[in-house]
Amino acid sequence: MARREKLSAVDTAWLRMDRPANLMMICGVLMFDRRLSLARLRRVIDERFLVFRRFRQVPVQTATGAYWREDRAFDVAAHVVTSQLAPPAGDAELQALASQLIATPLPAERPMWEFHLVANFRGGSAVIARIHHCYADGIALVRVMLSMMDVSADGPPAMPFHAKERPASTDDLALDWLGPLTAMLKSTGSIGRLLLQKGAGVLTDPAQAVALAGQGSALTAEIARLALMDEDSRTRFKGAPGVAKRVAWADPLPLDDVKTVGRALGASINDLLLACVAGALRDYLIEHGDDVDALTIRALVPVNLRPLDKAYRLGNRFGLVFLDLPIGIENPIERLYAVRANMRALKGSYQPLLALGLLAAMGAGPQVVQDAVLSALARNATAVMTNVPGPQTPLWLAGAKLTSLMFWVPQSGDIGLGVSILSYAGSVRFGIVADRALCPDPDRISARFADEFEKLTLATLLSPWPRDGDLDPIDAARAVAL
Repeated sequence: MARREKLSAVDTAWLRMDRPANLMMICGVLMFDRRLSLARLRRVIDERFLVFRRFRQVPVQTATGAYWREDRAFDVAAHVVTSQLAPPAGDAELQALASQLIATPLPAERPMWEFHLVANFRGGSAVIARIHHCYADGIALVRVMLSMMDVSADGPPAMPFHAKERPASTDDLALDWLGPLTAMLKSTGSIGRLLLQKGAGVLTDPAQAVALAGQGSALTAEIARLALMDEDSRTRFKGAPGVAKRVAWADPLPLDDVKTVGRALGASINDLLLACVAGALRDYLIEHGDDVDALTIRALVPVNLRPLDKAYRLGNRFGLVFLDLPIGIENPIERLYAVRANMRALKGSYQPLLALGLLAAMGAGPQVVQDAVLSALARNATAVMTNVPGPQTPLWLAGAKLTSLMFWVPQSGDIGLGVSILSYAGSVRFGIVADRALCPDPDRISARFADEFEKLTLATLLSPWPRDGDLDPIDAARAVAL
């Protein structure tokens, strides 16, 4: 009898997070300039996607843990299926189908992924991909996507490689993933042992956090800060989510323009794009008559902890940080600099490694502990916001050119809003997924992203230019007010 291959503790945590109101599924939409052949798409999936043997396996939960089981009855035709859009088969209809699929559970009795070929999108076609988060994180899935793509209609492959077989045991990988965290915690002596032993309990018991806060290390101060964090601001985005979701995406922005404005303002691309998100959320709340004066909301932002050359291993290797978004700041330049300051304050933070350690503790511990931690995290954040760099040259799949793509990550616990930022072929695209009961019209948020970038662009053009090329925030604010 073949030895069972255990899920890592982190992947187990993602497997157990599924709730009817928040499925732990990464969903992506890929758009193409021509009709894709179902037979050819299945052949590419069989030859290039399934070279990662993990995708032939089913995650199975038992009372003693979770393990991967080979699907001996695997049939690629059950995973690569067709869907049809109602006329006129444009963005609105594709968004409606993606909204339906993102709220539909994947069959648990077979490998938990599907590709839906939409053969009648805008005279071309689209593919909606759904993959359970326990298989891989976003960085790994970009690596998988590249392995399926070509650099032209007739090849060659965009990223040729020979997949390496994973060992039967994942113990070495678990140590690889948690190695930095384990070493860091061991260096803190008894405090480190306490967190490794009790894991998520520190977050759910403020008394423990207060006791740890007096121990004097940066690590324990970070633990205490997370455990004692105030509940996030109450807005219309907060509340118990339902099953139905809505997705939307915005027209792409030229990446070179984003880089140019970012350089002029002395901000990173990530800072600038997150500032645009904050501005779009602000305008949406104002449109609905909500008070945004001095309002700040928190977003959970994933941080990659994976060497890119190890992406073929799949799995989840990322941490999380809590980022304050200054919704209450009206001036776009001031808002950008506030986002930049908040991001810089997180540089060197232990939060990503702590979050990875907490995920491992949740996956290794009882379900009741995991549920308690998820509730605590959801109280402290309003949204999940992720930025994934994609390939910057055009790609082809099964002979069709990939013209655009978007993805959405799941929101754990009671978090009902997710924002995704993805760059591809010289453009940046925003996507949003929202709980229908909390935000029934996320397209009214996504439509504002370009407006927010235009505000920053105009503010930059109207601002004085010091010799060092970096704008003074006060002068920039005055320029916007003129």
